[in-house]
Amino acid sequence: MSVYDNEQLSPPSWRELLGREHGGSAIVLAVGVLVGAVNIYLASSLLPTAVAELGGAGFYAWNMTIYLVAMVIATMLVSRVLGRWGNVVAYLLGFAVFLAGSLVCAVTPSMAVLLAGRGVQGLGAGLLSGLGYAVVRSALPPRLWTRGNALMSAMYGVGNFAGPALGGLFAQFGGWRLAFVLMAVIAAGCGLMVPRVLPRGERGDGRAPVPVGSLLLVTGATLAVSVAGVLSGAVAMAAAIGVALLLLIGFAAHERRSGLRVFPRTTYAPGSPLKWVYLTLALLAFGVAVESFVPLFGQRLGGLPPIAAGFLGAAISLGWSATQVVSSSAVKEATVRRLRVLGPLVLAAGFLVLGLLQRQEAPLWLVIVWALMMIAAGSGVGLAYPHLAVAAMASTRDPEEGRRAAAAIATVTSLSIAFGTAVAGVLVNLGGTSMLEAARHTLFGFAVICAIGALTARRAS
Repeated sequence: MSVYDNEQLSPPSWRELLGREHGGSAIVLAVGVLVGAVNIYLASSLLPTAVAELGGAGFYAWNMTIYLVAMVIATMLVSRVLGRWGNVVAYLLGFAVFLAGSLVCAVTPSMAVLLAGRGVQGLGAGLLSGLGYAVVRSALPPRLWTRGNALMSAMYGVGNFAGPALGGLFAQFGGWRLAFVLMAVIAAGCGLMVPRVLPRGERGDGRAPVPVGSLLLVTGATLAVSVAGVLSGAVAMAAAIGVALLLLIGFAAHERRSGLRVFPRTTYAPGSPLKWVYLTLALLAFGVAVESFVPLFGQRLGGLPPIAAGFLGAAISLGWSATQVVSSSAVKEATVRRLRVLGPLVLAAGFLVLGLLQRQEAPLWLVIVWALMMIAAGSGVGLAYPHLAVAAMASTRDPEEGRRAAAAIATVTSLSIAFGTAVAGVLVNLGGTSMLEAARHTLFGFAVICAIGALTARRAS
């Protein structure tokens, strides 16, 4: 389904999106996604310094686990929050929860309190991420949906660069608590903008029961896959991922027969392309998770210092973000269909070539080629992601179902990145003591998995 009435229409410009009429809404939607993305990598950069002051090194890995689980839970509640309170109050709630969590982290006296703050931050970040994709339907005209989605998803790439840079800067000067204060200030500033720039939106059946069964199954899957990322040994990690997959299969079976759903009912209808849209989005987001281990490969195989290796890892997100600026201009349905299929193929091809180029003690010129190949791989995400997101948003004309379909984009993205990180950990472990073999296992494995996205994209067209 196209959001354009006529394929001959000229593509909407960035000036139109960011101009006086729509600019305020676009900024709030984008920053809502950005604070969550920045905060993932910001906290990771700050943790060594925080642990040195607070102790609790044994809980180090739970920082990310708690944050991601809270994010996924919150994204699944977005459509109900919107239905009950509308756009403005829902966004104010999201920024307020994120602000509260940031302040708890800033004043924490112990690691346990820091983890609690991270959980509250994750709830706020999940709400804001899901709200961005859901509210764009009412905040922007349909012809700007692709641009709006491109802007929001580009914020993940911006976060990958800004997070480590800000975290490293604050940690360097011993002010790790001030980094969380900065996050709170940004949330407060955006919250003040919300009533002035966002439409109130239509309220739906906000008193509908919460789909507790679906929430418990997805929460269990997220916990299992997050725990897999901190286990030692490929067998234990693979077992945890297997449990997570079984829980997700149980989730799909439960949703198909339940009257209370997280995903729109169209997802489970025979012949519906929506399930394939979500699967393709999931495989693209899955591929981005390889960034978690690229810095390790850069340090051990390319001899890079930690800061340079961290930015090498963010090269995939750079390609993703930059490509969306161009790909979101496509409006012809035939072109859009080709981009949806081409995206996963480019991502997979980039990982395949990158795996072939891995070398022990790689010279600087080869490391530069690695960076260029990762940018190229990331461009595959940018080619397809905004158009797939719009396909999900335009899958129904029912406002309630439309909000659910749009909010599910954030759920799929967050859950897939968590799964991708865990699978990457298993593949790295399969390399044993050889970092070169670990890198090849990871990159070749991701190439095979992401290539499946071309098949699901064809079914989604």
